[in-house]
Amino acid sequence: MELDPSDMTPVIHRLKRAQGQLAAVTRMIEEGSECKDVVTQLSAVSKALDRAGFAIIASGMEQCMTSPDKDLDRKELEKLFLTLA
Repeated sequence: MELDPSDMTPVIHRLKRAQGQLAAVTRMIEEGSECKDVVTQLSAVSKALDRAGFAIIASGMEQCMTSPDKDLDRKELEKLFLTLA
């Protein structure tokens, strides 16, 4: 199964935003920022990555369920989904 690039545009934007947030976390640590601020920013990165992963899986599930030649079965989709849980 291949993901539709047009469906992935928002995911790519979210990942790029997370990449910027992660760079900010690194910079904050290097500059000696407050622990609370670093953890808050790190949490935002983690949530952005989780949401991107869920969006990818949701798109894949939609494609699999509507595709006549289902590449992934339900168990495989469930396993993918649970890797993000």
